Amino acid sequence: MKKNKIAVAVALCMAAVLTACGGTAKTETTKAAGAETTKAGAETTKAGAETTKAAESSAAGGKLVMVTNAEFPPYEYHDNNDIVGIDADIAKAIADKMGMELEIQDMAFDSLIPAVQSGKADFTAAGMTVNEDRKKNVDFTDTYAQAAQVIIVKEGSEIKAPADLDGKKIGVQTGTTGDIYAGDIKDANIQRFNKGMEAVMALTQGKVDAVVIDREPAKVFVKENAGLKILDEAFTEEEYAIAVKKGNTELLEKMNAAIKELKDSGELQKIVDKYITAE
Repeated sequence: MKKNKIAVAVALCMAAVLTACGGTAKTETTKAAGAETTKAGAETTKAGAETTKAAESSAAGGKLVMVTNAEFPPYEYHDNNDIVGIDADIAKAIADKMGMELEIQDMAFDSLIPAVQSGKADFTAAGMTVNEDRKKNVDFTDTYAQAAQVIIVKEGSEIKAPADLDGKKIGVQTGTTGDIYAGDIKDANIQRFNKGMEAVMALTQGKVDAVVIDREPAKVFVKENAGLKILDEAFTEEEYAIAVKKGNTELLEKMNAAIKELKDSGELQKIVDKYITAE
């Protein structure tokens, strides 16, 4: 009988211990899970805040992100794995004066302004012409280069001037001012290409009658492709500037100050002369 009482007591003690252990484990699990959930939520919130902050201005982190279309020599083009050219050098000089690091990303020309608008990039420099339509979507710095839209044709072409483009097949790079101006030509059949070189190749193959494009890239393309020429009469005169997100006055003012310094010191002209030989 005594043994039975002892056995019962031991069994009750063991049950109590197991219950206590089980309760403690449950409490610890709940506590740990709650803490991890809270921590994960905090990390998610932090990540979201960082993304928002980066979208507002990556310049705040010591880096300027520039987007361009590196198919536009001598303003921007690929040299092995690097993007080089007038715009790339000017942007680097501006970043240096601002004490910032420069990162250059390459993308399609018609994606440049949307990238700046969305905050994926701080600015775009891409031989971009200042015009009223673009001013509705971005703010432009002071201009840093004079340019012109010209017409490339084959040697012996019947096209002698802009007026002769009426009713012709015209090659342009999508989203450029050449594309915009060509759209105003009477009865023109506009053929759009992602790259200026693709439009020029279409001309050499007889797929288009002429190409409307910026003067400096036109010089490069004509030099590299025998049998082509640039008409003497320019299609239109224009100016290049850097585009920033609309309303980003702080960045705009800093970039304008840097551009002024580069102009006043003669450094900007040296950059241009490095890529463009005076005629």
